[in-house]
Amino acid sequence: MADPDANLDAAEKVAELLSRHKIDAVVIGAVALAAYRYIRQTDDIDLGVNADVPTLRRIVTSLHEAGFAAVLREPDGDDPLGGVIDVTGDFGLVQIVSYADRFPLVIEDAVRGASLVVREGSPLRIVPLAQLVALKLYAGGLKSKSDIVEVLARNPECDLDEVERVCASYRLRGLKKLLQDPR
Repeated sequence: MADPDANLDAAEKVAELLSRHKIDAVVIGAVALAAYRYIRQTDDIDLGVNADVPTLRRIVTSLHEAGFAAVLREPDGDDPLGGVIDVTGDFGLVQIVSYADRFPLVIEDAVRGASLVVREGSPLRIVPLAQLVALKLYAGGLKSKSDIVEVLARNPECDLDEVERVCASYRLRGLKKLLQDPR
């Protein structure tokens, strides 16, 4: 990350802009993993949202008006995401990742259940651990699977049965096998 404090400041401004569009956001990705004691290198802050493409387009316009450089990558039919906005500047990168029309319930539940904040007074709330695992399981891929194993290993007090129940409620499969697989 170019400047972690500047990146965090920018992400907070982006979250405030999203709220003006009536869009709730939760921190996902490597910053959320770090909140749960699994620290790995990252170059960005990811914000999970539910926003359809027309709303994402309006958000890009608002970001430009606020002085941010922003590019929307619209989804195609095979995309597991509902669109991604890359917000860039001297601060680094903030990504707005939409799950609308793809996996919206996990973001709705995460917004309702998020209680951790990235720092005191911040509008940025961290995705709850169960939904973070669900997002990683949804993403698939080796890095995401490794993230699941590592974050759960670093949180032994976590109720694995609850995490499995949450993932099953989203019809996600493979968590139990992933956790039983010997490396």
